Amino acid sequence: MFPAEIRTDRLRLRRATREVIPPLEQYEYTREGAEGIDEVTEYVSWNPVKTPKESDEFLARCEEKWDDGEAAIYAIFPRDGEDGAGEFAGTAGLHFQWDRDTAVFGIWLRRQFWGRGYSGERARAFFEVAFEEFDVSLCAAEYLPENEQSGRAIQKYIEAAGGHRDGEFRHRVVHDGDPEATVRYSVTQDEWRDATDERTATLRWDDE
Repeated sequence: MFPAEIRTDRLRLRRATREVIPPLEQYEYTREGAEGIDEVTEYVSWNPVKTPKESDEFLARCEEKWDDGEAAIYAIFPRDGEDGAGEFAGTAGLHFQWDRDTAVFGIWLRRQFWGRGYSGERARAFFEVAFEEFDVSLCAAEYLPENEQSGRAIQKYIEAAGGHRDGEFRHRVVHDGDPEATVRYSVTQDEWRDATDERTATLRWDDE
């Protein structure tokens, strides 16, 4: 249903499966004590994993959500010419709320890949998938108010696509066991089309 691979100028996004990113490898990057993991998980909805089994279960859920048409979750790899080319850099998710005609973006990156603009580059590709391939009406992204770095990235790529800040919403997510507010930005398909005049990604489907 979803494109198995998305290529941008600097990134290769591949369907997150246990073949593409083996659970033991994913575990090494996301386990307790991994380099930079405390910073990576400070503002996300998941905690460092404790066992390889947790990584296997996470990737199994990614595969299941893909097969059920709920979400397209990708493993991120920098392309040739980038520092760390070919290394697993994180994951990016395109979560579809079909009853609301909406796609919600998500991403996390290993600490060494921060500050490169990868979030915005991935977002531009996701706009094309959501709007061009699946014809949804709205794309959205949210972040915890205290996560200023993610906030700046989201604001930049949403506003560049013609969108805007929707506001802050109370008790939106559970973070570290407590309900917390999020700030949400969104862009409609019409706004995106008015602001965009060229494709930025190459898609490969399973049957190609």
